[in-house]
Amino acid sequence: MSDFDMMELPPKLVTRLKEMGIENPTPIQKQAIPHALNGRDVMGLAQTGTGKTAAFGVPLVAQMLENPRRPGPRCVRALVLAPTRELAQQIMVNLKGYCEKTPLKAQMVVGGVSINPQIKRLERGVDMLVATPGRLLDLMDRRAVDLSETTFLVLDEADQMLDMGFIHDLRKISAVIPKERQTMLFSATMPKLMNEIANSYLDRPIRIEVTPPGKAADKVTQEVHFIAKAEKTGLLIELLAQHKGERALVFGRTKHGSEKLMKTLVKAGFDAASIHGNKSQGQRDRAIEGFKDGTITVLVATDVAARGLDIPDVKHVYNYDLPNVPDNYVHRIGRTARAGKDGAAIAFCAPDEMGELKAIQKTMGITIPVASGRAWEAAEIPDKPKQGGGGGGGAAKPGAGRSRRRGGRGGKPGGQRAA
Repeated sequence: MSDFDMMELPPKLVTRLKEMGIENPTPIQKQAIPHALNGRDVMGLAQTGTGKTAAFGVPLVAQMLENPRRPGPRCVRALVLAPTRELAQQIMVNLKGYCEKTPLKAQMVVGGVSINPQIKRLERGVDMLVATPGRLLDLMDRRAVDLSETTFLVLDEADQMLDMGFIHDLRKISAVIPKERQTMLFSATMPKLMNEIANSYLDRPIRIEVTPPGKAADKVTQEVHFIAKAEKTGLLIELLAQHKGERALVFGRTKHGSEKLMKTLVKAGFDAASIHGNKSQGQRDRAIEGFKDGTITVLVATDVAARGLDIPDVKHVYNYDLPNVPDNYVHRIGRTARAGKDGAAIAFCAPDEMGELKAIQKTMGITIPVASGRAWEAAEIPDKPKQGGGGGGGAAKPGAGRSRRRGGRGGKPGGQRAA
């Protein structure tokens, strides 16, 4: 008998979970599901890849199966909000899986695609609606969706909704949902503004924290290369060539820069694609599907576009550009070492990125092992990035660092583990 059997879930749901290969709950699921089943508001804090979707999806489906009723026209019984289309799609796939062979219906509404088919699908009402805030407000403005019967509200990746400026949208949405509801909030990190969300949306919530905010998965090896900005692409190509058949996710800071880097990697002979805000939804979907099925082995992404990526076999995450927000580093490297597997996180640090690196290490409470080069000294760091500058003025010599890397660890990135 599994722990799911002991949670008093509907038998058909337990059977469905087993069919999906979900037999024993992860720590966040084990702690959150019983409280959610009892109707408590839940604030769940857990690192990326620990099963947060099932932590709210399973009790959501269970309670709706135990209290069956048809939603009214254009009405929604349960609303799940996510910051990006990709994450919404991932949640939708999971919810549909849990609901298979039951009368429950789930729908998704996101931007980037035609709104009219979404309006049509909402006419009869839906049990569960997965939505991005912007598209949901568009539908509310058109009176195409009615939240007056919504008794369940889930905010997934709430920290990213804050970062992306959705706080005002969330307030507008929550204002029209009945106060008598169950609310669940899940996040990988806990920025200061999260307390404002908690106070606004949750009623005496049970707080569940299975991993301290800012902590990476145990099986992620981390390392940093101190390198001039102009030499980053060459080093990336060199490292990617050492594991050409394995999936690698490369993070850039800008849409233009990520697209340019992807094209350079393709010219260098890699099966690469990119996802960012300038790509259409169809292009993003095709790139992600190619990454999943292995026809694409290198995916270059911006932080926002990579939200919701749930691909178990990503072996390497490259921080080609360090993020401005330290918590985003935790999210990035959470794309590898999923479901208990090993993974490597490799960061490139140019002179003008030392501030970002120090903030990341402070947030995580670790010192990331150095793979090559030496830490940039204050005299080598420009006060402001100069236009067209590569940041390599009085720099360390990355070439020497690379020779040490080859000699010391056989040329395999990810050989040092963070403490």
